[in-house]
Amino acid sequence: MTMFEALLVVVLLAMLAVLLMPAVLPHHHHHHPYRINCVNNLKQIGLAYQIWAGDNQNKYPMEISVTNGGTMELAAAGNVVANFQILSNELSDPKILCCGLDDKRSIATNFSVKFTAKNISYFVAVDATAMKSPTNFLSGDDSFEISGKPVDSGLLELPRDAPVTWNPKRHSAGNILFADGNVTVGSQSMKPTLTYLLKQTGLATNRLALP
Repeated sequence: MTMFEALLVVVLLAMLAVLLMPAVLPHHHHHHPYRINCVNNLKQIGLAYQIWAGDNQNKYPMEISVTNGGTMELAAAGNVVANFQILSNELSDPKILCCGLDDKRSIATNFSVKFTAKNISYFVAVDATAMKSPTNFLSGDDSFEISGKPVDSGLLELPRDAPVTWNPKRHSAGNILFADGNVTVGSQSMKPTLTYLLKQTGLATNRLALP
């Protein structure tokens, strides 16, 4: 075998190894692209909120009464759909509201026909304010557990010291979008912990509307 042929074999083996690598990696590595997509989804949601607030007296929909074009009463009742529908012009595409690893939800094709909570993977933080506190929760994965039990849809009230954790079935943990647009990527051994982040919101109780 000539030197050229030997180099050619080495190159071909290297290319084959690269192609086969995803198939032999442990299962959890396949979650990584979905985690990135989920973070990007939340950042786009955060941007949509900021744009909407810029056109509405620097307030989020949850801060404005329904009679004045907001979603205050609906969000306080646990209605997530109405909140994202009012942001539809800023969001553009409903697919960003669905996490790729959320096997309970499906991607919607539009914001009107048959758009329901089954097309949404992210909560709405009812108490978030556009102007006062950048550490307020704004949105994030809805895959919470309290004392090991998954939470139900609707309004969830979390005190500062709530024993809340992430359900490990969705990319091992979850992500939180804050009022300043930053996204915290969570993990089961998250430092800071989810309970710690609740305390940093500055609210005695965080009200979250879950799809």
